[in-house]
Amino acid sequence: MFRFLFLFYSIVIIAGCAVKAQEDSAQNKVEELLAQMTLEEKIGQMNQYSSFYDVTGPAPGAGYQKDRYEHVKNGLVGSMLNVRGAEQVRKMQEVAVENSRLGIPLIFGFDVIHGFKTTMPVPIAEAASWDMDAVEQSARIAAVEASAAGLNWTFAPMVDICRDARWGRLMEGAGEDPFLGSAVAAARVKGFQGDNLAAPNTIAACTKHFAAYGFAEAGKDYNTADIGLSTLYNVVLPPFKATVDAGVQTFMNSFNELNGIPATGDVFLQRDILKGEWGFNGFIVSDWGSITEMLYHGFASDGKHASEIAANAGSDMDMESHLYLKHLKELVDEGKVDNEHIDDAVKRILTVKHNLGLFDDPYKYCDVTREKNVTMSKEHLDASLDIAKKSIVLLKNENNMLPLSKSGKKIAVIGQLADNKNSPLGNWRLAADDNTAVSVIEGLGEYGNEISHAQGVKFFEGQEAFIHELKINNEDESGIPEAVELAKSSDVVILVLGEHGYMTGEGRSRAHIDLPGKQQKLMEEVYAANSNVVLVLMNGRPLDLDWANGNIPAIVEAWHLGTQSGHAIAQVLYGDYNPSGKLPMTFPKNGGQIPIYYNYKNTGRPGPSGLVFWSHYIDETNMPLYPFGHGLSYTTYKYSDLQVNVDSLSGVVNVSVEVANTGDMDGDEVVQLYIRDKVASVTRPVRELKGFEKVTISAGSSKTIKFKLTKDQLGFYNNQGKFVTEPGQFDVMVGWSSKDGVVSNFTLGDNFQF
Repeated sequence: MFRFLFLFYSIVIIAGCAVKAQEDSAQNKVEELLAQMTLEEKIGQMNQYSSFYDVTGPAPGAGYQKDRYEHVKNGLVGSMLNVRGAEQVRKMQEVAVENSRLGIPLIFGFDVIHGFKTTMPVPIAEAASWDMDAVEQSARIAAVEASAAGLNWTFAPMVDICRDARWGRLMEGAGEDPFLGSAVAAARVKGFQGDNLAAPNTIAACTKHFAAYGFAEAGKDYNTADIGLSTLYNVVLPPFKATVDAGVQTFMNSFNELNGIPATGDVFLQRDILKGEWGFNGFIVSDWGSITEMLYHGFASDGKHASEIAANAGSDMDMESHLYLKHLKELVDEGKVDNEHIDDAVKRILTVKHNLGLFDDPYKYCDVTREKNVTMSKEHLDASLDIAKKSIVLLKNENNMLPLSKSGKKIAVIGQLADNKNSPLGNWRLAADDNTAVSVIEGLGEYGNEISHAQGVKFFEGQEAFIHELKINNEDESGIPEAVELAKSSDVVILVLGEHGYMTGEGRSRAHIDLPGKQQKLMEEVYAANSNVVLVLMNGRPLDLDWANGNIPAIVEAWHLGTQSGHAIAQVLYGDYNPSGKLPMTFPKNGGQIPIYYNYKNTGRPGPSGLVFWSHYIDETNMPLYPFGHGLSYTTYKYSDLQVNVDSLSGVVNVSVEVANTGDMDGDEVVQLYIRDKVASVTRPVRELKGFEKVTISAGSSKTIKFKLTKDQLGFYNNQGKFVTEPGQFDVMVGWSSKDGVVSNFTLGDNFQF
């Protein structure tokens, strides 16, 4: 036994020494290279350009393209974005490596947000799966395809917590909760970066947007954020910290200002917290042009001043402001930017390049054969389908209307989105080919029922493109009579309504979160003609569905599910897959309730009261339409026997619950654990998610689910950013949503070993 332990610990020590030696070797190589660089070459590494010419064609002539081309040749560019394809990347890399004095390779970035060619569900949908293995697999497949196309850096994951459904970019994140958001963030980093960043099929991840972008006032993109320290430390920052713990290589700062300071120029966020307190060793890239935008914020007087602020604040790489290259040398010469800040930024950038293995082989990601073999492979398409099914949330199923019979029915499928093969791909799918999604009509057509389709209303028109806004039809109702007649002659109506994929995402904030165009009118008239309606929603944000919830018997939240969308929806509607998704974000009854979220504070007048003087609306309930964590199944579950045991000596609270599948279909259930710290030095929310587990339970059987609460779950951050744990009374609830479950309580005494 002694020999075994000696051998085991020897192996551990040797492995640890090997890792340390590898890190020392990387640091030495970077230091050696840094010592050879001129100040201009160092600043060049801090400069990033977007693609500016077709690198398979001739070199550009006079003009800005020629200038940028010469900058790449002369080692004055550290990174490129929006150059993709193994052949394109190789040729651009050759320009840098084979012409510049030191031959430093470029790092190639791209917005790989939810898949590459094989498109996955939008991130808010993936978060609805509550399945971290699926989330990680989605990012892993995206990395495999993107790396095969020459890329080695993605501008993801976006980990912004958001409580405002009006904000379009919430579709890129994981919703409103920091605990779930942290788990999703870490899983995505692990998926992108894998176990070995130097492998040719992994890419560096980039955590964004640092910080509080999801708290932009009024849900307007790029707007001001103004929040207290408790919200910053306990809600906004945890997912960012989770990615640092997961080894993320890069960060991106955000467009917004936070409490009067633009994030790109925020020393507190970038140097004090991220690089200081958290010990982040990667580099920070600005968001597109955000250094220049400090002029418009009124925080910098000109481009030179903006460069000074950003570099001193810790923003290491300038994305498309073109200011560092113009001004940093002069600022260093004048003593306004410390040379140590330049060296620190460049070391961070070179280290990431070293970690990617680019110094060993700058062309390792440029394999045309691998690109052809892995892109949209059957394995990846199958995974896309699996993840899409797991992301679907069954919101309502009155009288078990779903699943549908697979044959012998006349089914009317109504809605412009029903046969659309582009919208289901969602926004931020820049590498995907248009019209490659499986439509709902195509998915349903693989079953035995008679399918007929009517558009009903054309609610959007114009260019379906990332850079254009769709024109919404708010007048034309001419297609409604045809849809009504089809509904009358059918056994079941499937209404496919919602938002086009380009109605959410960057720059797509909405003041009204109802069904756009004339879709509400269409729904009401179709329902009046035939009440056997299944509403299938395609959207990238919570919508105002109060009328639908009060009338339509079955509602399915299908988001924008990517390449395999139609197959996933059909398999859920027909019961070949039992839906298991849960909402990662609260759905309001009325847009006037926004922001609405489950983990609110109690206030001094929580009510309800017989008098008017309590925290409420006089024209709407405080309750949401669908709470965070809500999601139904084709089977039923019963929660019982909640046990809570406080082990003071080990500093653990053990929680267990019995979950029984009381229906007649096997299913996956997301068991959710919430706590409330009743009295604390900083007031705590009425409920906080502190654990969840997705389990498969066979029909008629049950499982005991166990959780452990430690100081990490029982504590919180005070207003100085210090994590504290305090004795006292706690409520605990384990259930199927943030609203419902079995409840108990426990007390932590002064002797509890925090």
